[in-house]
Amino acid sequence: MSGVTRDEETCARGAAPPSKKGGVGAVVVGGDFNGLGIVRSVGRHKIPVCIIDDEFSISRFSRYATHSVRVPELRHEGQIVESVLRAGRDLGLEGWVLYPTREEIVAAFSRNRAVLRERFRVPTPDWNAVRWAWDKRNTYRKARELGIPTPRTWYPSSLQQVEEIDAGFPLVLKPAIKEHFIYETKAKAWRADSREQLRDLFTRATAIAGAEEIMVQERIPGDGRCQFAYCALFKEGRALGSMVARRNRQHPPEFGRASTFVETVESRELETYSELFLRDINYYGLVELEYKLDPRDSCYKLLDFNARTWGYHGLGPRAGVDFPYMLFADQIGGKMDECRAPAGIKWMRLVTDIPPAALEILHGNLKASEYLKSLFSFDIESVFCREDPIPALVELALVPYLYVKRGY
Repeated sequence: MSGVTRDEETCARGAAPPSKKGGVGAVVVGGDFNGLGIVRSVGRHKIPVCIIDDEFSISRFSRYATHSVRVPELRHEGQIVESVLRAGRDLGLEGWVLYPTREEIVAAFSRNRAVLRERFRVPTPDWNAVRWAWDKRNTYRKARELGIPTPRTWYPSSLQQVEEIDAGFPLVLKPAIKEHFIYETKAKAWRADSREQLRDLFTRATAIAGAEEIMVQERIPGDGRCQFAYCALFKEGRALGSMVARRNRQHPPEFGRASTFVETVESRELETYSELFLRDINYYGLVELEYKLDPRDSCYKLLDFNARTWGYHGLGPRAGVDFPYMLFADQIGGKMDECRAPAGIKWMRLVTDIPPAALEILHGNLKASEYLKSLFSFDIESVFCREDPIPALVELALVPYLYVKRGY
């Protein structure tokens, strides 16, 4: 296994080198391992990078980080925009490219593109496109219009409507808008195994996010190995760079908030579905569409839509698709060859993979020999990198903090 990404393996081999005139750089807003992947991607091309974060960020310890700005909070739209604009003024980041790493930051950039574009390059699409990702009710509605399969989903606004749901158990409660629910519960979804439990969980969920934001969905059988994703830099109806991946493992195992062991695969079907969706909404930028393969009918069903970088995008450079750098090159007018990731490239996040894997082994769902084999077969680790080792050392020290802050 190797933590080193070689420049000659990146998709940007066909891109014009970024201009150094004016010191154009990248602004990464949010600095966890997702942000670290962006920092390394553009930093390896000698592009200056500024990190803005409201947490104790591992990204700022990267050798590729030029500036680091700690702000009190990046949760609410006004504070996000104000913090980014202030950093831009203070550090002279004229014309730098903005990279959001969380849904609420995407929404803030999308809704405030006009004011942000006075100082920055803003690749985040306008609200006409982002609204289809922000609210999963919109995601599923658009998918149905286009004939893309989705799980059966109900939108109850009261306990009476919950009682009227005619479906077998287990069922899943999940938010239409992730922001409020996930920060409060540290969970992506809740499982209900009975009518009584469904009522109880619905009452708890609506107290957190409001009845209008809670969905009830059929549970598709299977674990992370049934979950797939289409990832791309999409522009003018086509993918400049694309990758399909499978979650071999995730954390938590049933409703994974994060991938922990991912492998690139081939799937023309997912490419067809995803590109149909993205063309219809005239999408531009980096994107991940998540699906689950339903073993009952062998259909891929759309679960989620992320209008930003995703956790495991760091495997892209090793697979020949360096997504963040490609976006940077496109923003400054560079030219690049279209590219597509081959199957068989593996990425792992050890700090969150080992605990759930140990539980799966104890429960008999994973063979110890199979897990040990995966530990010696992956190509990229999410944080550890021989050329840039300090963020991994810092993350190890931060494990208790991360557990309290995010539940993992």
